[in-house]
Amino acid sequence: MTLTNIVFFGILIVTIGISYYGFTHEGFFRRYMFNVKAVQGGDYIRLLSAGFLHASWEHLIFNMISLFFFHKVILVGMGVDVFMLIYIGAIVFGNLFCLYIYRHQPYYSAIGASGGVSGIIFASIALMPHLRVNFIPGWLFGTIYFGYSVYRMLDPRMGDNVGHAAHLGGAIFGIAIIALLKPLFIVENALYLGIMALPLAYMGYRLLKK
Repeated sequence: MTLTNIVFFGILIVTIGISYYGFTHEGFFRRYMFNVKAVQGGDYIRLLSAGFLHASWEHLIFNMISLFFFHKVILVGMGVDVFMLIYIGAIVFGNLFCLYIYRHQPYYSAIGASGGVSGIIFASIALMPHLRVNFIPGWLFGTIYFGYSVYRMLDPRMGDNVGHAAHLGGAIFGIAIIALLKPLFIVENALYLGIMALPLAYMGYRLLKK
């Protein structure tokens, strides 16, 4: 088995194991889920541990399948170190972004690897804007995804339990790492990535107005 397979399946096994333990041990689940009040009180481990917990098997399977489809672009193309930096960093940064967005809502909680998965997906798109995602070019998918996520994050609706802020934070982190490590790719693909970033510019405008 290659190192890349060991890393990917290692993350898969650890995430499934911790998520399953969380399914069956409510105290463990609540202790390590992301929660604004707890993190503001200094319980910083939740910024990372929440990325290995999931709400259900469906939630877990969706995230792991999404990671499966994109992991090789970064893991093979950029190496294990960069892959781990993006995946773990995007989980933490996604939850930090949640902490900022919901800083006045102490009981806001979230779980899931979505921030890390978004980091890998959007790092892949930053490297290959024409990478096909659901049969459309990656940059167009990213534009739609960012637009929808920004809209739902800024104007939340009752019953929407999706962590849009974590998705956005993770995606931004993934793109930022590629920009730091492969700036020429960003320059070459500036038009596509610029279009994709338009919803983020609007988000920044709305947040600055608050």
